[in-house]
Amino acid sequence: ILVLSMQKNSVRSVDIAIEMGFSKPSVSIAMKKLRESGYVEIDDGGGIHLTSAGRSIAEAVYERHTLIAGWLESIGVDKQTAVEDACRIEHDISNESFEKIKEYLISTGVISLDK
Repeated sequence: ILVLSMQKNSVRSVDIAIEMGFSKPSVSIAMKKLRESGYVEIDDGGGIHLTSAGRSIAEAVYERHTLIAGWLESIGVDKQTAVEDACRIEHDISNESFEKIKEYLISTGVISLDK
C-alpha cells in the first residue's frame, strides 16, 4: 500500500491484487483484517489509506527492504534475487540485527542516509 501510494493518488484492492499477484478476494480479506487492526482506512470510493499506525509499520518494513536489497546488490547479487530475498528477510530479521547491519553499512560507507 505504501509503495503503491507513492506511485498513484489512490490505491484500491485491485491495484494491490495486481501488484502482489493475489486474488481480489484474498486482498479483501487482508484489508478487512488491516482495517479492524487500525492500520488502514477505506474510503467510500474504495480507496485504501494507511493510518498513522499503518504508515509507521509500512515505512519501517520498507526501510528494511530497501536497505537489505541495496546491500545484497552491492555485494553482487542480481537485482531480482536481491529484491526477492529482501522480501523474505525484512519480515524475519530482529530489530537489533537490522539496526546493527544498518549501522555497519553506514559506517563503512556501503550505504548513505542520503539515498
